[in-house]
Amino acid sequence: MSEDLQQIRAQIDAIDEQVLTLINQRARHAQTIGRLKNGTVYRPEREAQVLRRIKELNLGPLADETAARLFREIMSACLALEKPLSVAFLGPQGTFSQAAAIKQFGHAAETRSCASIDEVFSEVNAGGADYGIVPVENSTEGAVNRTLDLLQDTPLKICGEVDLRIHQSLLRKISGLDGVKVIYSHGQSLAQCHEWLNRHLPGVPRVQVASNAEAAQMAAADEAALAVAGDIAAEIYGLQRLFDNIEDEPNNTTRFLVLGKHDAAISGHDKTSLVMSALNLPGTIVELLQPFARHGISLTKLESRPARSGLWEYVFFVDIEGHRDDPAVAAALSELAARAAFLKLLGSYPIGVL
Repeated sequence: MSEDLQQIRAQIDAIDEQVLTLINQRARHAQTIGRLKNGTVYRPEREAQVLRRIKELNLGPLADETAARLFREIMSACLALEKPLSVAFLGPQGTFSQAAAIKQFGHAAETRSCASIDEVFSEVNAGGADYGIVPVENSTEGAVNRTLDLLQDTPLKICGEVDLRIHQSLLRKISGLDGVKVIYSHGQSLAQCHEWLNRHLPGVPRVQVASNAEAAQMAAADEAALAVAGDIAAEIYGLQRLFDNIEDEPNNTTRFLVLGKHDAAISGHDKTSLVMSALNLPGTIVELLQPFARHGISLTKLESRPARSGLWEYVFFVDIEGHRDDPAVAAALSELAARAAFLKLLGSYPIGVL
């Protein structure tokens, strides 16, 4: 071993000691803050501010997202010293919902698998989990209607969002494609990889199952089966990744909502979600949107869903830029409340990043 290499390794060892000392110093401060807060441990607005600041300060060579991911794990570990968080997600183990939960809360959080989106809502509402992660829309396949329907009635608040780039892999228990008889996956994932599968496996039957993770489980039990799923499923179920990134749309992204019993305070870069309905009169939808235009509020989403109050009646899900406590947003919401037949604020929270 050269003398130069030994010197560099010695410097790395010294830096590691400094980093470890500083991380533990940060953890002690986090414990002190936890005792002073005497209430809600998880503050999504504060975490968002920290991660934005890390990206602004980062000079490389680490990428901004890599630096943010490292600090997310540090914050996750520090938070667990105050109170380990439990997070319900749409299971089983190995789904993209679990990946979104880990991205938002880090590996120190306890992730709890649920059999359905309904169960995620119920688990958090009943206190069985501190927070829940549910998918709400995909960039190629559109809205997740069950999530929208449940948001109308739940007392839970949206306190965060997670944008997760969806990369699909072709998984198998053994290597190669010889002897393949079936492909399992969730219906949306099969749709997202439709053209790739047509080109490379045109004669192999495709079977829809409840989740990508279930598909991975089935492939793990049958050497003649393939699964389309993410890399976390491959790791959990011991499958080989035959091909990666087989999705037809490279920017395919799913947006997840974080559900809790509180929303978030102002972080400086926020979004507010609400659901509303209009009186069945000409021009009422335009009237409902006017307060946003008048106060300079940008709409990022307007989605209609059938209302359960009557035939051919609809509610509208709206996302706007800004926090409900921002003066312009508060003024627009006050005007909207006077005009809408029904209005429910679903929560204000930091805008998610990829």
